[in-house]
Amino acid sequence: MDIGRLVRRTPLLRSAVYGLYGHRVEAHLDRARAPRHVGVMLDGNRRWARAAGMSTADGHQTGADKIPEFLGWCEETGVEVVTLWLLSTDNLNRPAEELVPLLGIIEEAVRGLAATGRWRVHPVGALDLLPASTATVLKEADQASADNPGLVVNVAVGYGGRHEIVEAVRKLLREQGAAGKPVEQVAEMIDIEQISRHLYTSGQPDPDLVIRTSGEQRLSGFLLWQSAHSEFYFCEAYWPAFRKVDFLRALRDYAARNRRYGG
Repeated sequence: MDIGRLVRRTPLLRSAVYGLYGHRVEAHLDRARAPRHVGVMLDGNRRWARAAGMSTADGHQTGADKIPEFLGWCEETGVEVVTLWLLSTDNLNRPAEELVPLLGIIEEAVRGLAATGRWRVHPVGALDLLPASTATVLKEADQASADNPGLVVNVAVGYGGRHEIVEAVRKLLREQGAAGKPVEQVAEMIDIEQISRHLYTSGQPDPDLVIRTSGEQRLSGFLLWQSAHSEFYFCEAYWPAFRKVDFLRALRDYAARNRRYGG
């Protein structure tokens, strides 16, 4: 039997090999070129569950359980901000039998992140579109973790990139209208900086690297405005099966790229 087949068929051996490989990749990472802000599209929970013969809720729960481990990897590699896309505005149209358990899993996951005392949890999304209980959990986590040290964890729940931009412009118009400025003057003052100031991620660096798991290769509206100059990494692994070595490969790929901000 060849070595590759033996490794694939022996879980403990496979784990040991990937562990050694991961240490090697990590040892050769250029920490000076690590991304400050990483956005992650946590995709593939349902497909992972289906392949494993499990329920959709089990897939979402396993995906939620992966998050603290992933944030630990980010801490180890010098990442400062992480944005996790947990639920899109489109996902709010899912059948109640899937959406209700998913919202419950998200609520527990967000509570858990805030309760660790390690990270600052910041909700990004249209809280007004969410059930009151979910919106309350997100707000409470934001307040409870505001003084925590460590990285900033944006939890994107009820998030859509187009909706975010529309809301940013609305906020800007309301703000200037309340100050008594005429429409013509407001129109002249609208620029990139003004819109950026009213986004959910106001005051944060734009994502340097956006990772999408599950093999899908599209943005789907994630951080549309902020990702104008981001690098993208698409991984075949479903989110519940995403390993540290997969993350390290993404960082290695990012560090090797020549970022040309003009296209």
